[in-house]
Amino acid sequence: MKKQVAIIGAGYAGLRAIEHLASDDRLCITLFDENPYHYLQTEAYGYIAGRFDLHDVALDLKNWCHGFKRPVTFVQERVTYIRSRTQEIETESGTHPYDYLIIATGARTNFFSFIEGLDRYGFGVKKLFRSHRFRTAFEALLYEKVEQRPSEASRVYNLAIGGAGLSGVEIAAEMADVIKRHTKSIGEAAKELHIHLIDASATILPGMSDYIITHTDKRLTSLGIHIRTNAFIERVDASTIHFKDGSRLDYTFMIFTGGIIANRIDSDLDAASNRIGQYAPDATLRLAPNVFTVGDCAELKDASGKLLPPTAQTAERSAEYAAYAIGQDIAGRAVRPYRGTVDGVFVALGGRYAVGELFGVIRVRGYLAYLLKKVITKSYYLGLKLRLNTGFKKRTATGEAL
Repeated sequence: MKKQVAIIGAGYAGLRAIEHLASDDRLCITLFDENPYHYLQTEAYGYIAGRFDLHDVALDLKNWCHGFKRPVTFVQERVTYIRSRTQEIETESGTHPYDYLIIATGARTNFFSFIEGLDRYGFGVKKLFRSHRFRTAFEALLYEKVEQRPSEASRVYNLAIGGAGLSGVEIAAEMADVIKRHTKSIGEAAKELHIHLIDASATILPGMSDYIITHTDKRLTSLGIHIRTNAFIERVDASTIHFKDGSRLDYTFMIFTGGIIANRIDSDLDAASNRIGQYAPDATLRLAPNVFTVGDCAELKDASGKLLPPTAQTAERSAEYAAYAIGQDIAGRAVRPYRGTVDGVFVALGGRYAVGELFGVIRVRGYLAYLLKKVITKSYYLGLKLRLNTGFKKRTATGEAL
């Protein structure tokens, strides 16, 4: 009898787990997500700035799930409870049994409660609808500058980005590059759009190498971005960011990328968690003998016990491990401990420019780094797209997609 594998969450980790499990004919796989699409969060910077379209960052899950030789079942519902003792998950409309469960619920923007007004006035990018709202607001500003008459008084618009980690830096750089390119068409009015990158840390991209930080800083400066580090935001109102040192910044709109908090599901699991709500699994990424947690909702570590960054690469590696562990468990074989690694990092810095580091020894910047990053992201996207197209054709042939 086939084993039932339930996967909660259709982010990078959830989809990668399916890719590695779908060919195993001992399994029946069900994917649960409240959204009908997979959101490519790593491409959010390009979507927000208008470089990418909606179809570049959102892919239909039903068609994708039908793209396998043995279709994966997709349930578009929110999971409300996990009953590990009876091996069932509850959704808004029913109960589903499982033999193995992979929790890949990801994370959302952590609008820190101690910063008054942040949740109300800041845009996040972890959700597609929030990215879309910001894109709309950004395009409206560009349009306003297109329409500006010579007789109208010039007005400076400050676009604030709270958080100078990977997401914040990439968004700032892409927006600045778009503004720079628009100067040719909009004219000098485009120069009245100022981007401010704000972080409480002593440097941008905290935790990354000196090489990445140094060359990223140079690129951001060349794009005219105002970088403000060691800046602690005290509160935010409808038009002003107030800092703890008493200074202020009037702004038009604000993106916040300064932290994450894990998406957790109510359950009877006796699962520990860290300060940002991530599940703390054992050395085999288990919360129970047949329950795994992967991706941004899990506290993942390398062989030395150092925390791994919540990136797409980390999420996919953990998902691959969970798929391997399930296969080993069914076969009655021992499972080696999870040992996550980060092979490299690339930072998209607007236009055809990036900075990257591979295996800690290969360092590239400029157009070459951009090409390497493009190859990585494009191969991922094309893999999804091919699977999606196959599924669409299969559903159309049976009349299901009509």
